Amino acid sequence: MSVKPGNWEISYARKFGPLPEHVKELITTFDLKGVWTAMEKCQKLGLTKSIGVSNFTRKKLDDLLSFAKIPPSVNQVEMNPVWHQKKLKEYCEAKGIIITAFSPLGAKGTLWGSNEVMDSEILKEIAEQHGKTIAQVCLRWLLEQGVTMAVKSYNKERMNQNLEIFDWSLTKDDHEKIDKIKQIRVNNGPVVFIPNFWDGET
Repeated sequence: MSVKPGNWEISYARKFGPLPEHVKELITTFDLKGVWTAMEKCQKLGLTKSIGVSNFTRKKLDDLLSFAKIPPSVNQVEMNPVWHQKKLKEYCEAKGIIITAFSPLGAKGTLWGSNEVMDSEILKEIAEQHGKTIAQVCLRWLLEQGVTMAVKSYNKERMNQNLEIFDWSLTKDDHEKIDKIKQIRVNNGPVVFIPNFWDGET
């Protein structure tokens, strides 16, 4: 395994199927130190080349780095033109943590996603000016942010299009337009019921 990421920083009191109405009662304290120590052991044993986290805020990373002997190599978080994550990106860069962007296109068509990215008029305008798709503009923007990305598609044509982002660039004007897009977190995942899970960070 190349990277073993620790996902949502939550745990449940017992196993269950679909989320019940009383799900709050099932949330227990997450043993971050215990879990991370076990992940460090996996890396030392050669079971994984590196270890990382997912959906960690700056505060949660501060907590982790206060005791981690091996710092996370990556933090996988939602990042796209409607959720820039500028402060988190700056923090991770300063700490040497790579950001991997999930839902780079807003996860349109999923239960947890939104049309905010793919239906953006600003992104549509930029795409038309470059003769590209909105998806290609989003992926090129992420590339120019210096982050890695997790892109999913089962469509061969779209997979090929996803690779056609390396021989052109967004202009300064494009970036200024994208900077003005209203910011909204698209993917709250399974934690919408946990007060202040995101530590008040935007």
